[in-house]
Amino acid sequence: MSHLLPPLHPVFVSSLPADSNLTNTSRSVEHAAYSFVAPAPTKYSKIICCNDVLAIQLGFSKTALASTDFADLISGNHLDSTMQPYAMNYGGHQFGQWAGQLGDGRAINLGQYKTKKNEGNEDSENRNDYVTLQLKGSGKTPYSRRADGMAVLRSSIREYLCSEAMFHLGIPTTRALSLILTGEEVIRDKLYDGRAAYEPCAIVARVSPSFLRFGSLQLPSTRGDLDLLKQTLEYSIKHDYPHLVPATGVIDKSVYLQWFSEVCERTAQLIVEWMRVGFVHGVLNTDNMSLIGETIDFGPYGWIDNFDLNWTPNTSDAGEKRYRFGQQGYIGQWNLFQLANAIYPLIDEAEPLQEIITSYTQIYQDKWLAMMRSKLGIPVQQTQENGALIESDVLLCKALEPLLSRVSTDMTLFYRHLANLNSDFDLHNTDLLTTHFSECFYNMEEITEDYLSILVEWLTKYQSRLLLASINDVARKEMMDNVNPCYILRNFQVQEAIELAENGDYSRVSILSELLKKPYQQQEQYKQFEMKRPDWAMNKFGCSALSCSS
Repeated sequence: MSHLLPPLHPVFVSSLPADSNLTNTSRSVEHAAYSFVAPAPTKYSKIICCNDVLAIQLGFSKTALASTDFADLISGNHLDSTMQPYAMNYGGHQFGQWAGQLGDGRAINLGQYKTKKNEGNEDSENRNDYVTLQLKGSGKTPYSRRADGMAVLRSSIREYLCSEAMFHLGIPTTRALSLILTGEEVIRDKLYDGRAAYEPCAIVARVSPSFLRFGSLQLPSTRGDLDLLKQTLEYSIKHDYPHLVPATGVIDKSVYLQWFSEVCERTAQLIVEWMRVGFVHGVLNTDNMSLIGETIDFGPYGWIDNFDLNWTPNTSDAGEKRYRFGQQGYIGQWNLFQLANAIYPLIDEAEPLQEIITSYTQIYQDKWLAMMRSKLGIPVQQTQENGALIESDVLLCKALEPLLSRVSTDMTLFYRHLANLNSDFDLHNTDLLTTHFSECFYNMEEITEDYLSILVEWLTKYQSRLLLASINDVARKEMMDNVNPCYILRNFQVQEAIELAENGDYSRVSILSELLKKPYQQQEQYKQFEMKRPDWAMNKFGCSALSCSS
């Protein structure tokens, strides 16, 4: 196998301490960042999807991709002799409560590769050129607790499609290399209603420069293991934020604070990007927050159909709605506060950490306004920017939220139709206005005279703002269409693909994979996917809400 596969670079395992206990039993793992563990063998390795472009970037040859060796590798059945597979040790807050040790309960890292595009760069050693290849759903680890470490086909399809959809939308995310059927079956109670049933298993091979989470620092900190805390933090700085390492190579408190500030900024930017496209993560626990600001762990996620700041796709969160769409920005800050608590023992000063946490609010608001301006096609020259203009634009953007919520309005379709509304459109012709936006509305009976008067009022202010921006309709539409997707990974479309796949038909998974590679571009062959959620999907499981069962 080795002659077909790219060489491994065991940077993570050579930099951080390993669990000395080599038995694969569920237990508390102390003073270790990871445990060595091998993937469980599978009955067979049937590739459903493979991301060939990503595979080649990782250094896999075309010959390797066509080989049984590759299928065996990404199923965990046949590993290269140089591999030291491991599961990572971390903790986390789940739904606001400290959960203690969690760790990779069904994910096993095969190792790190140097990305092909960076090989030969003179300064490559000063940048994070490494990515980790991880198998999700590959069997028990010491962190599995009472679970079996497997992943079912439906959740694996959701992970594969969503991570790639996020990537092509331009949003930081872990990547999916492959989706593979294993021939295994496990019992799952997907509705938590006592009706458990056997489901087919699958494995997603996923890739990221770093799988370290907020919880990777929280766990050693809560245990008082300052040596491991320091080692893990400095590993993150050296390998994920190498530009912060001073020329002397000495990493001190000031570097820790710079690192934390950048983590805060990346987190704010990530969540603003989610808000831009209507993505709701669904389970923003601190163990699901990446230290490099990537979207990670695609569990009970969902995409906004009708605009609703209070919507959450997670049935486990139906009561509290802690992780609802409109609260994601705040939850990001709450989680960062927990991260600040974790690194506090290494800094021993609360004030600088508090200042950074406080600045998150303004950073998020600034990034949110810039995002909303781009969605509305409002360019702003630096010379034009002033306090009055900022306040006016915030009010304009904020006023759109209750307008979209007042009647059931499809968020994705609304912005695409808004881009097609010319600046000279007669807003007083309400019949024509209703016709223009009719595809965005879920219930035309809600479109009353009162609603139309509020819509006209907002559009009038919007047109006035566009006149101030001096942008023509063609340029504005281009600007808006570049940030407002034509296609998102709609919940009901994923569910349709899953139901077909569970009956052996993977064609819809492949179609969605291709469609979502160009989410901002109208594609005539996929015209049928430019549609809002059908009525039948409003309350159907998988289309409107999901459990954490996978």
